[in-house]
Amino acid sequence: MTPHPDARDYPFNPITLHTMLSPDYSFKSGFPYGSRRMPVMARNLVATSQPLAVQAGVRALQDGGNAVDAALATAITLTVVEPTGNGLGSDAFIILWDGRQLHGLNASGRMAAAVTAADYAGLEEMPEDGWPSVTVPGAVSAWVALSERFGRLPFERLFENAIDYARGGFAVSPTIARVWATATPGQRKQEGFHNFLPGGVTPAPGQWFRFSDQADSLEAIARSKGEAFYRGELAAEMVASSARAGWKYTARDFADHRADWVTPISQAYGDIELHEIPPNGQGLAALMMLGILRHHDIRRFPLDSADSVHLQVEAMKLAFADAWRYISDPATMQLPVETLLDEDYLAARAAMISMEEARYPEHGFPDQGGTVYLSTADREGMMVSMIQSNYCEFGSGVVVEGTGISLQNRGSGFNLVPGHPNEVGGGKRPFHTIIPGFVTRDGAPELSFGVMGGSMQAQGHAQMIIRLYEYGQNPQAASDARRWRVLEDLSLLLESGFDPAVATELERRGHRLYAGDKETIGFGGAQLILRADGYYVSGSDHRKDGLAAGY
Repeated sequence: MTPHPDARDYPFNPITLHTMLSPDYSFKSGFPYGSRRMPVMARNLVATSQPLAVQAGVRALQDGGNAVDAALATAITLTVVEPTGNGLGSDAFIILWDGRQLHGLNASGRMAAAVTAADYAGLEEMPEDGWPSVTVPGAVSAWVALSERFGRLPFERLFENAIDYARGGFAVSPTIARVWATATPGQRKQEGFHNFLPGGVTPAPGQWFRFSDQADSLEAIARSKGEAFYRGELAAEMVASSARAGWKYTARDFADHRADWVTPISQAYGDIELHEIPPNGQGLAALMMLGILRHHDIRRFPLDSADSVHLQVEAMKLAFADAWRYISDPATMQLPVETLLDEDYLAARAAMISMEEARYPEHGFPDQGGTVYLSTADREGMMVSMIQSNYCEFGSGVVVEGTGISLQNRGSGFNLVPGHPNEVGGGKRPFHTIIPGFVTRDGAPELSFGVMGGSMQAQGHAQMIIRLYEYGQNPQAASDARRWRVLEDLSLLLESGFDPAVATELERRGHRLYAGDKETIGFGGAQLILRADGYYVSGSDHRKDGLAAGY
């Protein structure tokens, strides 16, 4: 696949990033977006959204661990130093290359078995805070499963940095402090949320924050290899908190939780293949968008032009229309993944795109259908793409007293539409926005990457693929690039920095441009690690506090 000829090669010295994928392909070395960062290149790499967590992952590698150990040390530390995005009560998904093949892990939780749609009678939509928005947290089960199957270091070793920061404290970084301040009134009134309000207010940038209850729980999880969380004292505390709120979780709900090893689903795109976790995650939408774009030659349009953006947005709207209709717990999916990725079906969807006007599609009828991300790689070839999430910043707002366990609100991913495959129900997994991404070429690993941020994630994955493989941008430039975001009402949000003429032309074609505060919605945060010739090249999003580091 040859990069678009209009993708200008901006001068950049002394680094020139050539032949990082194959002898006939080279990334452009330019940084057209006023990048504040350079790519990081090393044989061992960690990239995520908070510097202390990055260092924890690098230390795990230097102590003899592999990419899985680095990912786990990073993820566990993130629950402490970035509580706005994840916590001990989060869910997680992982795609990893073990040196020979890809593996997927779905560590999302299920709704309490006793819950029915009748428990939400009178509501127009799922609540976003409190125990009714909680599903059983899965992140801890992911840590255990990954460590047991692929890790080298002792499980307890992976918790050392997190415990130190929880007990001794850390300085709150600027972006996280800004997000911390947006905690909603609904979250703030929940049990235990006062623990995140030292002195009654959210911390300022640089303010020291410690949470000894969380340190105690981390120690219990480490000692018991997760048993305390699902079948021991921490599970009992969560069940008691649910009862205090009048909700329906039982000890059995926690004891029955499991993380599932799954086979990633994929979509060929040119000479690469994008891999995603199968539903209940939204990764299928990214695959569908690329499958639709295969029927249009996007390279004929200049980078960041109105034509290029329009074509991508129209493909994304078609993919989302189907994703929101059909994706659910795998047990209740009304159509198989293979049907939604059928080449003839995607060609028919692609034919619906007009280059002259924006359209607002309904779902098709195919034939018989607040988050942290991290990436790690080691010199032996293991690569890990991992995402861990509360969903809405602090999730449900519930912080189980005496434990430091802040609970996600992934249950709000259900809907209340009778008969819909994603209708709320006991024992079900909800539609999930969090998705790790992975790219292979000819069966070999090439790119571990992700883009945080709700519905931004599937479209962010597709935008990264298009920038890297259609327009030849390097990982940092692809991360720095201004982004577009299709919102749930199919209106379009453009990040600041687009040429005003592009926005004007998109409006002329009928796109409804979002006119509100863009910062309240956001454009996610990307982390990318690309395999080169004997080393890796990383990009880390300037929209977050994090970085890439290695050796």
